[in-house]
Amino acid sequence: MTSQTVPIQADSDARRGFVLALCAYLLWGLLPFYMKAVAHLPLAEVIAHRIIWSVPIAAAVLIWLGRTADFKAALRSPRMLAMAALTAALITVNWSIYVWAIAVDRTVETALGYYINPLVNVVVGALLLGERLTKLQMVAVALAAVAVIVLTVESGKLPWVSLALAFSFAAYGFFRKTLPIGPSQGFLLEVLLLSVPALGYAVWLASTGQGHFATGNSTDTLLLMGSGLVTAVPLLLFAFGARLLRLSTIGIMQYIAPTIVFLIAVFIFGEPFNTVNAIAFGLIWAALAIYSWSMLTASRQR
Repeated sequence: MTSQTVPIQADSDARRGFVLALCAYLLWGLLPFYMKAVAHLPLAEVIAHRIIWSVPIAAAVLIWLGRTADFKAALRSPRMLAMAALTAALITVNWSIYVWAIAVDRTVETALGYYINPLVNVVVGALLLGERLTKLQMVAVALAAVAVIVLTVESGKLPWVSLALAFSFAAYGFFRKTLPIGPSQGFLLEVLLLSVPALGYAVWLASTGQGHFATGNSTDTLLLMGSGLVTAVPLLLFAFGARLLRLSTIGIMQYIAPTIVFLIAVFIFGEPFNTVNAIAFGLIWAALAIYSWSMLTASRQR
């Protein structure tokens, strides 16, 4: 391979990674439309079917890639299974809050939660991993804290939906790093573990006549089956795209989804967005701009 071939290949990989990651973020950004479509169905049933129908998709991708050896080894490791059970529980909490929040017209709060998630990751890294914060990062975290205080004072209570989404996803990311297997193998392991109680719950719903799957309403049946598709596809696209991109690029791209969600919430769903909300979001956006600048500066220095 010539010296010219290496950068050409790197550029090709980066472009492919960008397209894959962009598709994932666009799908995540448009996900509220799907969650609104299933809002009339019970939350637990939607979550159960998100899990159940994610399993065959994740398994098919893993078989297609020929990466089943690591997955089989993970199934034989009690420690790996225990860690996967923990991460599976955390992502289930995150999914549940997200689906519920959109169903009850609190989509703006979900956007805020995923905006502040990168800053929560910085705090988690500092507290649990001993990572040192730069001055710019400390300013960004302080601005985010002020935004939370502003919202708390205005509403009289903590913006718990946003904080729960941000912290549950940060915890998921933190513990997910402890699984020494690839993202596609890890995702299949998580949904496979979750599929046991999810399938049991779905069977119980069907046996008691409380379920909405295959009960004559084809729309509900297709929506429940499709919930696995809209869950697994963006996750897998992101997993493959992230491997080909710089961390700084991913850091900037991660704001695409919450921005789309925010625009959908305000301009399509018509959720309230008052002056106090505008001030809080302005503080968050300023914090993210400072944080992104610090990431880019550090990347250039390296």
